[in-house]
Amino acid sequence: MDCFQPKIIAFCCEYCGYAAADLAGILRLDYPEAIRIIRVPCTGKVDVLQMLRAIQKGADGVFLAGCLEGSCHFVEGNIRAAQRVRHVQTLLKEAGIEEDRVRMYNLSSSDGHAFAAYAKEMTENVLRLGPNPLRQRPCPNEKP
Repeated sequence: MDCFQPKIIAFCCEYCGYAAADLAGILRLDYPEAIRIIRVPCTGKVDVLQMLRAIQKGADGVFLAGCLEGSCHFVEGNIRAAQRVRHVQTLLKEAGIEEDRVRMYNLSSSDGHAFAAYAKEMTENVLRLGPNPLRQRPCPNEKP
């Protein structure tokens, strides 16, 4: 699959994950264009169904970028999010899909470098795993 271009959904909390992504952009840090950022008030608001729906709809990977543990603006939102990510990983594994397609990252709002590094790490991981088995996309020059 030389032409595989991954699609990765990043649910980023407004206070830390999104702010770090914004800072990465301001600093002109290079991170893969495979990342599609969805701004949420808190990663604790991201439901299991939203993560599963992203995979079902063809995302090759999903990650949540939230506040550092113990520093959540909504007290325990990021802890709930991490529990949900583990639950989704279990469900994916039971369905025969690689559980590592879903991850949770914690960072501070001032850590644009960490966001860029996590985006690269997630993209490399998804490239290693290959396309989402639920939706095979043909290469641009290949007929379906």
